[in-house]
Amino acid sequence: MTKKLKKRLKRILLGAGLFVASVIIDKAFPVIGIFVLVLYLLAYGVVGGDVVRKAITNITRGQIFDENFLMLIATIGAFFVGEYPEAVAVMLFYQVGEWFQSYAVNNSRKSIKELMNIRPDYAIVLRDGEEVEVDPDEVAIGEKILIKPGERVPLDGKVLKGNCSLDTMALTGESIPRDVVCGDEIISGCINLNSVIEVEVTKEFEQSTVSKILDLVENASSQKAVTEMFITRFAKYYTPVVVILAASLVVIPSLLVGGFSTWLYRALSFLVISCPCALVISVPLSFFGGIGGASKAGILIKGSNYLEILSQAKTVVMDKTGTLTKGSFEVAEIVCVGRKKATNVLNSSESFDETDNKSKYGVVEYSLLEYAAYAESYSNHPISKSLQKAYEKEIAKDEISGTEEKAGMGVITDWNGVRVYTGNDKLMMWLEKNAMFSNKEERDALLGHNQEKNIFYVDREGTICHVAIEKEEKVEYLGYIVIADQIKEDAKRAIEELKEAGIKRIVMLTGDAVKTANTVCNRLGIAEYHAQLLPGDKVEITEKLLRETGDKSKLIFVGDGMNDAPVLARADIGIAMGGLGSDAAIEAADIVIMNDQPSKIATAMKISRKTLKIVKQNIIFAIGIKVVVLLLAALGMATMWAAVFADVGVAFLAILNAMRAMKVE
Repeated sequence: MTKKLKKRLKRILLGAGLFVASVIIDKAFPVIGIFVLVLYLLAYGVVGGDVVRKAITNITRGQIFDENFLMLIATIGAFFVGEYPEAVAVMLFYQVGEWFQSYAVNNSRKSIKELMNIRPDYAIVLRDGEEVEVDPDEVAIGEKILIKPGERVPLDGKVLKGNCSLDTMALTGESIPRDVVCGDEIISGCINLNSVIEVEVTKEFEQSTVSKILDLVENASSQKAVTEMFITRFAKYYTPVVVILAASLVVIPSLLVGGFSTWLYRALSFLVISCPCALVISVPLSFFGGIGGASKAGILIKGSNYLEILSQAKTVVMDKTGTLTKGSFEVAEIVCVGRKKATNVLNSSESFDETDNKSKYGVVEYSLLEYAAYAESYSNHPISKSLQKAYEKEIAKDEISGTEEKAGMGVITDWNGVRVYTGNDKLMMWLEKNAMFSNKEERDALLGHNQEKNIFYVDREGTICHVAIEKEEKVEYLGYIVIADQIKEDAKRAIEELKEAGIKRIVMLTGDAVKTANTVCNRLGIAEYHAQLLPGDKVEITEKLLRETGDKSKLIFVGDGMNDAPVLARADIGIAMGGLGSDAAIEAADIVIMNDQPSKIATAMKISRKTLKIVKQNIIFAIGIKVVVLLLAALGMATMWAAVFADVGVAFLAILNAMRAMKVE
């Protein structure tokens, strides 16, 4: 409990004590009326002084019609008609309700405030052989930092020395520590659990993971849901309307049938009942609770508007690599064009012997791998990294004289006087169109050729990287490398849970070959996919799916790569796999899943639908009870005590219901 809440609670308890004393003295000594009135006024001042001040301040600023104004008018009116106990009781119970509202808001913020603790206080930088403690903002890319046991990782980087276990609970919601070793990438915000590590900084603090998360959390409340904005507008017009109705309830019947005091009392009860606290507080509190509950599960939602839209989704479009699969590619197979011919072309015997390749590949295959590794050495794509990892040697980049990327096809690299072509079947078709293969027959014997689509294909599961070289104006096809990805452990469960959550259509998009896409979809139970796509193709297909989805339901796109950013921004809801995802994808997304588990998509949808269900319950309950009691008050069948229940009681019950949104099942 905060100091402010404790102070307010003490004031409420003091006011309640004075109120009880006033009632007892009033009953025991009814003859000392002035003294009792002073006691009631004292209790009223202690309990409702801040409400009176707020009401007067708002009136001077032109903000007349709010709940403070309603309480002020209702309670002063009660004093005017001689209902002293009811005047103080209304203010007392109103303050009790306000205190519980503040307590509930404080609790709902707590899970999000815990995220704010991920901000590191300092970083230990190695400068001139000394350990210097500085603010993380002062550390530059490339500097080396030490992270000791118990310390929080201050900046994103790459482990240079040591190994340890990291507590990622605050970021991902996962309680199982993550083991890191030399060469691994680590993200800021985690806690080093057991041993010292040396890390090379790869991002400035402003661009680090922890900084981006803090920015998302701080701005989450600014993006309001449609329902939330409706309630705000509703309260703006609702309050003056009920004040006019209350005034009419006094004036019109008094003129017609008399009994001014009776109608004034009814109007005052009407005002107390009409206070919109239950709606104004419980609706945003429900959304805030949903966002807080999601953050506990490692799901960052950038605003309540996205939480609301998520509940309406019926179509999910998913990227394959890094979303459904691990994105940790490995070389599975190397296939060369005729070993004897390939040995002469590759000239491998000059550089390698049978023991130099660590016995995993033959000389010819390893030489083919060398060409591919050098050609892809300037790319950070997972495919390129897998080739460099399999090559197992340092790339001499001074031997590379030029690199050209062919979008959606591959890479052309000049290495040691040889032009190397590495890429997919589209690159091979481009070569076929712009040059003549000197070993076309051997190439055709190794590859399949779809005459109708005019593409080459390989009957292998995985991503195919073709390799060809141009030497002395002759293009030679050397062979291909099969690179395989692994499906994430919870990917199949994620698809099953999405179907259970009411998702009618699940579509997978990938740049991989049709066979690879078909295999992944069969394993996961996805009925629809689009393969061999360029980045622009994903946007076009998403646009088409959006038109087919219509306005009544929403489309989710889930991705993690740089080329997914345009689609993430275009979809109704963009979800980024944030743990390994690119910065561009995280920036463009509306929701970020910090632990890269696709099953969290269904979890986010459950949280969304539960939150919206609670919001609707609160709206129906609050309005329903108020309408009934308002009618009873107008007819003289409800006292101000009933009015207190209709205001404070309903608000209290609505708040308790709203707090259920924080619990993630």
